[in-house]
Amino acid sequence: MTTDIAGFGAGSKAPAEKPVPVATATEDQLDRRFATFDTLGEALDYAAMGMRGLNFHDARGTLVRPYPFSELRDDALAMARRLIASGAKPEDRIALVAETGPEFAALFFGVIYAGAWPVPLPLPTSFGGRESYIEQLRVQLSSCDPTMLVYPPELAQMAGEAARLGGVTGIDWAEFATREAPEAVLPAAATTDIAYLQYSSGSTRFPHGVAITHHQLLNNLAAHAHGMQLVQSDRCISWLPWYHDMGLVGCFLSPIANQVSADYLKTEDFARRPLAWLDMISRNQGTSISYSPTFGYDICARRMSSQTKASERFDLTRWRLAGNGADMIRPDVMQGFVDAFSDAGFKASAFLPSYGLAEATLAVSIMPPSEGIRVELVEETQLSGVSAGQDRPQRYRAIVNCGKPVKDMKVEIREEDGTPLPERAIGKVWCSGPSVMQGYFRDPEATAACMVDGWLDTGDMGYLSDGYIYIVGRAKDMIIVNGRNHWPQDIEWAVEQLPGFKAGDIAAFAITTPGGEETPAVLVQCRSSDEAERIRLRDEIRERVRSVTGMNCVIELIPPRTLPRTSSGKLSRAKARNLYLNGEIKPYDIAA
Repeated sequence: MTTDIAGFGAGSKAPAEKPVPVATATEDQLDRRFATFDTLGEALDYAAMGMRGLNFHDARGTLVRPYPFSELRDDALAMARRLIASGAKPEDRIALVAETGPEFAALFFGVIYAGAWPVPLPLPTSFGGRESYIEQLRVQLSSCDPTMLVYPPELAQMAGEAARLGGVTGIDWAEFATREAPEAVLPAAATTDIAYLQYSSGSTRFPHGVAITHHQLLNNLAAHAHGMQLVQSDRCISWLPWYHDMGLVGCFLSPIANQVSADYLKTEDFARRPLAWLDMISRNQGTSISYSPTFGYDICARRMSSQTKASERFDLTRWRLAGNGADMIRPDVMQGFVDAFSDAGFKASAFLPSYGLAEATLAVSIMPPSEGIRVELVEETQLSGVSAGQDRPQRYRAIVNCGKPVKDMKVEIREEDGTPLPERAIGKVWCSGPSVMQGYFRDPEATAACMVDGWLDTGDMGYLSDGYIYIVGRAKDMIIVNGRNHWPQDIEWAVEQLPGFKAGDIAAFAITTPGGEETPAVLVQCRSSDEAERIRLRDEIRERVRSVTGMNCVIELIPPRTLPRTSSGKLSRAKARNLYLNGEIKPYDIAA
């Protein structure tokens, strides 16, 4: 039996036009619940009763796949049954390469429904190459000890090799989705069970998996909703990767637990066409919530500099919350974005500075909506402890207000010995609350080093003023450039692989340019007295670091036995940084 299709007569060979995808609803009749669930599975069960969902877009920001929460739930339950049929048991770790798309979403929640722990792992970057990515995966697989690694078909060679080297079963997720999904009894999850492991801010060579329970996660997701004062017309729009805590927790799990439709542009597509992000925000007829590190705003403002007026292409009047987090917030960049897009309706008051870290699940503080970016000028000497000296003019740095502690979170500023400090005194930032991590997976020593009586030493420096948190820098060694976390041990290790260098010869740390931009500096003890050899070594080190990290670093060669040590003989990066900035460590004078 034949029927008429799109106006063609019976028996016609003309194909039917593909229906235009329709995005999931921005608003529906389901009563809004701010993550008031015992488990993440329950959160999806509830969201699936409404009309909202996830929406995936191509490189130009055009919708290609709407994915209602109800469909996600059905697919996730099928994935759970496949996992159980494949031998997955409660508390098993299931490693998943976190590509933004419906396949990862269904697998992540499939693992949750099966009672196992999903472990999102990164996609390859544009630098470092094949071997670097395989090694990164292998090290993280060794850390989390999963029963399997599931990956996109296009990464089968690299991810499959990492699985082989790690002694883990590697599975192409397209093949896995075709397997039978026999009926199975799904385990009942408790709110105190581990929900997932997060790798985001740890060293790629010495990774720490942050173990987060369902209760910790849902408490933080509720804090997002309350802190951002979610309204029915809100819609999340994101290009952030799902293997990073801000992308995974803030822009994937939070929309589900708080019943918000979300629209996604893949991270690699944003890198190629950043203004497609703003196109998506412009097309949203509701109110937009969208987050980015500082560099994302910077890229968009720079792209507009050579184009016509922003108002001829964009309509940003409904961008309610323009979140900013994941790296140090630079007021000059934010002002540049306002200058570029104010004529398209962007309001500076939409900026929503925030502060967080994976060890607290995500959010520690959020600026109250509509207050925008507030800045205080602080003397550089107060920030670093470096004396200005008589011949050095005093410099001030603009410090951004990162808002107030989120719901149920407590924040204290403490001395090195743990003594609480008064208002406006700079010290180490500690936080405590129901969403602070249970600990690092199978690493009690690292957990004990940052957790004391339920309080987390964030490793960051800051101060409190009138209930607001100001973050001034990092006490811990992590270097954050363009929203990506780099540990100095990784940079130092890269240099150690070159002939003639050994552990202890290298110190890597972050320095701040006069414009407020963070850049890595690498001090390398050099034994050669030959000028030409020093130039060769410096260039070789620079290229080696760039190939491993993708960053351009300040490389300084210094005399042997120059780097400071702690009383136990360990390298003191913080002291090396201060001595370098103060001029007490004097690099060799090498021609440019």
